[in-house]
Amino acid sequence: MDKLRSMEVFVAVVDAGSFTAAAALCDISPVMVGKHIGFLESLLGARLLTRTTRRQSLTELGMQYADQCKAILAQIRDAESGAARLRGGARGLLKISSPVTFGSELLAPAMVDYLAQYPEMQADLHLNDRLVDVVDDGFDATIRIGTLEDSTLIARALQPYRMMICAAPAYLARKGIPQTPADLVQHQCLDFLHWNKHVRWRLTEDASSIPVSRLRSNNGQALKCAAVAGFGIVMQSEILLASEVAAGRLVPLLDDYVPAPRPMHLLYPRDRQPTPKLLTFIDFMLQRFGLTRSAGTKKK
Repeated sequence: MDKLRSMEVFVAVVDAGSFTAAAALCDISPVMVGKHIGFLESLLGARLLTRTTRRQSLTELGMQYADQCKAILAQIRDAESGAARLRGGARGLLKISSPVTFGSELLAPAMVDYLAQYPEMQADLHLNDRLVDVVDDGFDATIRIGTLEDSTLIARALQPYRMMICAAPAYLARKGIPQTPADLVQHQCLDFLHWNKHVRWRLTEDASSIPVSRLRSNNGQALKCAAVAGFGIVMQSEILLASEVAAGRLVPLLDDYVPAPRPMHLLYPRDRQPTPKLLTFIDFMLQRFGLTRSAGTKKK
């Protein structure tokens, strides 16, 4: 006999109080109810019910087993409900927050693919470099770079956020190639305003090697453009600079001193039954940017 079906019949007997009432609930005969109970008792090697001509009662084992059966059947119903929601398809508005560089260079093009895959979805993509409050600001998910603080949010690891130091060939021909961070004091370095002042261009423990910048910006794209124009040396994400390096417009520098990659995560609120739109977005992000996607590939 089917074990799960027998568990359903047993729970019906417990809740309804008799074989006859359980038979009506399960749309089977009282004799078949008895067979299901007998199957479980044979399987367990012990009695679940004590029956007399007037009433029935659960044995001690029967009470424990009934609670366990109810929990198992509830989990199965939750799983089936979740599958049904997914089959219904993802629809609605997805509100996402992301740091500017990752969002503009990688996430925005990826969202085009996501929306093509789920035509009933809409997306609001907010790009800024401040830490948003996912719940209070009404976001479904956010991308966060750096070490995470303790949070009630669920965090899924993405590929690390890597940095590069680069300059244009024309600039290096004019000013020379720095060999160590100490050489940077003789160079024009482009400063990112969102960096903490205690880590700005601090490539070694020697604070005296931090260069003074004549051009600063809160936007990495602006600093990249200045570097390509030959104004100075830029330190920004590999995401932002890789295409310029591949085209020969920028040259990597000081590879041994580049800051260590920072962790990057997808964060979203904890929910016992997340919506299809969030589930599909999580799966899409992990397939596109998750750690396993880059497994086996050589890192720069």
